[in-house]
Amino acid sequence: MKRLAIVLAAGQGKRMKSKLYKVLHPVCGKPMVGHVLRTVDQVRCERSVVVVGHGAETVRSYLGDAAEYVLQEEQLGTGHAVKQAKDLLGSEQGSTIVICGDTPLVTPETLEGLLELHENSKAAATVLTAHMDNPKGYGRVIRGEEGNVLRIVEQKDCSPEEDAVCEINTGTYCFDNAKLFDALEKVTNQNAQQEYYLTDVIGIMKQAGETVLAYQTDDQAESIGVNDRLALSQAEGYMRERITRRHMLNGVTIIDPASTYIGADVTIGADTVLYPGTILKGNTVIGGECEIGPNSEIEDSVIADGVSVKYSVLCQAEVGESSTVGPFAYLRPGSKLGEHVKVGDFVEVKNSTIDNGSKVSHLSYIGDAKVGKNVNVGCGAITVNYDGYNKSVTEIEDDAFVGSNVNLIAPVKVGKGAFIVAGSTITQSVPENDLAIARQRQENKPGYAEKIRAHAKAKKNSQSQS
Repeated sequence: MKRLAIVLAAGQGKRMKSKLYKVLHPVCGKPMVGHVLRTVDQVRCERSVVVVGHGAETVRSYLGDAAEYVLQEEQLGTGHAVKQAKDLLGSEQGSTIVICGDTPLVTPETLEGLLELHENSKAAATVLTAHMDNPKGYGRVIRGEEGNVLRIVEQKDCSPEEDAVCEINTGTYCFDNAKLFDALEKVTNQNAQQEYYLTDVIGIMKQAGETVLAYQTDDQAESIGVNDRLALSQAEGYMRERITRRHMLNGVTIIDPASTYIGADVTIGADTVLYPGTILKGNTVIGGECEIGPNSEIEDSVIADGVSVKYSVLCQAEVGESSTVGPFAYLRPGSKLGEHVKVGDFVEVKNSTIDNGSKVSHLSYIGDAKVGKNVNVGCGAITVNYDGYNKSVTEIEDDAFVGSNVNLIAPVKVGKGAFIVAGSTITQSVPENDLAIARQRQENKPGYAEKIRAHAKAKKNSQSQS
């Protein structure tokens, strides 16, 4: 049976008190609507339609061609929102999931259970419900004597008896697609909010003698709809717990999950250890048997097996197998380290490749450079890559040695096996196996140190007397 999805993402989200459109607020680094769309994709929905309103272009820009779109120009209720998809989906046959774009915690497993119950029972509608001890603010699911769903009543329209019901509507449904759009034509706005409620479809279907079922999730978190910053924080907490649990069950050691942040799209290999203060964001991929942290931030980077990263920041970087980074290193976008590379303390690398076995151990800057294999870059050495207008490339070929406090003024090339003496400022290329010295010859003046000290002391005494 064909599976379809309608994602409701047209609300402005005034209670968020934000310039950012509500469904684009991130949970564990991924916008809420992105979580929702990925979830419906995982249950094999052939078509997904996102209903947009406020901030429509921003949502389209983020989701791109991952979905189809319809515009709800006026926000007249959830029933009205779903009805906007009729031109795209009204002629389809199959099961349609309707889900809100601000419910990032609904899981594929729950949606699959909902769909299976709905499809196996040939129901007209199946409602995802949850039990809540304090159901304030949620629509109540009213069942008949045999346990079937009779109707859903919004909080503001509840009678005292209905208000006492603890089974709530999560806002996620599965419908027979044709019957959904037929029932939507009969929905009115005769209610306290004067809106067209999607929940009224349930009562309309029941009156027509259709089967309406409920599938109750065991996880209350899945019922959270994010309408303000408090709910956003709550959703973040639940999502973080899920993510760390999943990685630990897959063989990752997380020393202190409470102080470790892992984004929703991060991949981590088995036997990797994450130390406290680790932050992994974006589409980061961490290999197996790595040691990450403490206090390291890695974003949109690829880390191979056996890598160690300590007290460092990596952004859009690649690190090869068995390399070490840090402590206190910074790999900026475009940094690519080969295998067995060492980037040590207070080293910054930007838009550069450092090939297998090379070392940049401390206090150096490597920018817009191509560093070959088995190169040693000494303490304090830098590539001078910017003249105020243009960026230029420095090339250091295999087996070269760059001494401490060397300045390589790009564009410049250091040949294979070349040796650059400490303290040199190199402005011309160095041929293969040559020794380069670019500094003034040292001159010693006998006894002159006493004269310097005497002069400094006299100056200090003069200043203290004035």
